[in-house]
Amino acid sequence: MDQSEILRAEALTKVYRSGTAELVVFENLSFQIAPGELVAIVGQSGSGKSTLLHILGVLDSPSEGELYFANLRLRALNDEQAAEFRNRQIGYVWQFHYLLPEFTAEENVAMPLLIRGDEAGKALAEARRWLEQVGLGARAGHRSGELSGGEQQRVALARALVTGPRLLLADEPTGDLDGRTAESIFELIRNLHRVHGLTSLIATHNLGFARRCNRVLRFQQRQVEEVSPESLPNE
Repeated sequence: MDQSEILRAEALTKVYRSGTAELVVFENLSFQIAPGELVAIVGQSGSGKSTLLHILGVLDSPSEGELYFANLRLRALNDEQAAEFRNRQIGYVWQFHYLLPEFTAEENVAMPLLIRGDEAGKALAEARRWLEQVGLGARAGHRSGELSGGEQQRVALARALVTGPRLLLADEPTGDLDGRTAESIFELIRNLHRVHGLTSLIATHNLGFARRCNRVLRFQQRQVEEVSPESLPNE
């Protein structure tokens, strides 16, 4: 793979089958992502944005096509290798935070490190460091039910990045938030992306946010096309 690329999709197709019925989500998608890019993925609900992010995060497999991360062919990974790859290389933020309610913010953020076998004290210290970076150092001991929606999403972002991934995938990370909170979360993502040298892909319905990304991939009629951020309408 060209060193200017961190992610390359070649003719990706995703088809869901039920008996003789077929639902083609998308077909023949090809694109490249360079290290350090902040890329928005836009399109109508049901167009395939989330499905694509699941495939890029090795949470699902394409029906056809190939996906490469640096020099690694992702479809060649077995289940154990895919789990290890996700833990080491991918940070994922969902529209819903999916925090474990019985654990504190600190414990939730430390969970990916504990799962991969890091020592508990070290994992919790790293979790506290990341909570400081997302502005929640003083809330480390609070459980998710004691946090606002924006705070919960900040915890989820810290959890996604605590393992030091190279690629951040965010699936409508501001979709459940009010406008002011959504703005603060998007700006936090942009800042962490820059400070930590991440490569980030964000699926969003917010075209104002998409305009502030380096590139935009737009889903339309089961295909994806690149459009300039400046061409998107203001909201």
